[in-house]
Formats: sequence, structure tokens, C-alpha cells
Amino acid sequence: MQSRRLSLIEAFTNVAVGLLVAYATQVVVFPLFGFHATPGQHAAITAIFTVVSLIRSYFLRRCFERIRALGFN
Repeated sequence: MQSRRLSLIEAFTNVAVGLLVAYATQVVVFPLFGFHATPGQHAAITAIFTVVSLIRSYFLRRCFERIRALGFN
């Protein structure tokens, strides 16, 4: 069974890597669709989605851990 603390660490790690990938992807993809953003705007957009992703990842992990604990393997 994974502890809540380890779930949180895993979620932060996953999201941190996702943050870097998302920022780099935005810088490359946005101009292809005619969107032009400053580095600060890219950082703000990435930060918003990162917070949402962290929350989603943590709660999904806890839901699946609860399902596992109930014996639904």
C-alpha cells in the first residue's frame, strides 16, 4: 500500500516533469497555431495547468488506492 506522503511525492515528481514538457511544447506549438506569448505568459499558463494536474493526479492516485484496498485488483 502506498502512503499518502509517497502518493504526494509521486504526484509532484510527475507534475514537475510534465511542467517542463508542457512549457517546451507551448513554446513550439503555440506559434504553429498563430498564438504568440511572452516567456512570462507561457510560465503562467504552464503554472495554472500544473496546479490542476497535481490536484488531479493526487486524487486519482488516492481513488485507485482506495479501490485496491477494497479488493478490486
